[in-house]
Amino acid sequence: MNHIVGRCDLLLVTLDTLRFDVATRLWREGRTPELARRLPPGGWEERHTPGSFTYAAHAAFFAGFLPTPARSHLARSAPHSGEAPPLLARPGRDPRLFALRFEGSETTAADTCVLDGPDIVSGLAARGYHTACIGGVGFFNKQNALGRALPGLFSESHWSPALGVTDPDSTENQVQLALQLLQRLPPDQRLFLFLNVSALHQPNRFYLDGCEADCLASHAAALQYVDARLAPLFDALQQRGPTFCIVLSDHGTAYGEDGFTGHRLAHPVVWTVPYAHFMLERR
Repeated sequence: MNHIVGRCDLLLVTLDTLRFDVATRLWREGRTPELARRLPPGGWEERHTPGSFTYAAHAAFFAGFLPTPARSHLARSAPHSGEAPPLLARPGRDPRLFALRFEGSETTAADTCVLDGPDIVSGLAARGYHTACIGGVGFFNKQNALGRALPGLFSESHWSPALGVTDPDSTENQVQLALQLLQRLPPDQRLFLFLNVSALHQPNRFYLDGCEADCLASHAAALQYVDARLAPLFDALQQRGPTFCIVLSDHGTAYGEDGFTGHRLAHPVVWTVPYAHFMLERR
């Protein structure tokens, strides 16, 4: 990351509430072609989130604590034959992409970009980045003190009902706003753009014809909707210059598994999230 920060734009997209199992199934079935074009050959990486709901997860993300691998790099690159994996293949203290300077960090490595400040947003701003937030779910709506806390980290932040969970066109509206932001930004100004995609969060039933209640099928349909709307953003970033992208979920959500519904609870479908990072090279 020390070779990327300062040279490349940075994009962080949270597909709010996206489940790992749904993301992986749609990727395998070819139902998310735009994301499939960008993801590594193996598709989504299975990770564990640091928070079971939006505020907790994003507070950790902005402190440099992204979801941690569910399996170590060795275990991912050489799947075992069913017996217990060797000790070195077990998940451990995986080095982080970003960290804030503090004593005793066991996940800060030579390649970690260490920033000064209380959060990576202000740390990147100190490195010359313009920081911009396009909100989605309620914790980014700026309608009250809590809804202003996370957007307040950024030098520029946006929210309106058209970007929120009740608008079926929310992702399209968010992308159009991002394109306007990119158009007015000087070409030599490095950008850290954060986008909280709200479409997967409940209510998502309007993405599935005839659906009267949110379910796994409407969750999947919402992901297909999101996938179809992301291409203009990726294309515009490629035209600006190289962009390092992190696309992930902040947490999953339960649809009745073991009697659980929703999130902010400890269940594997909530804690297990899809994650990917990749580079968009300039066209």
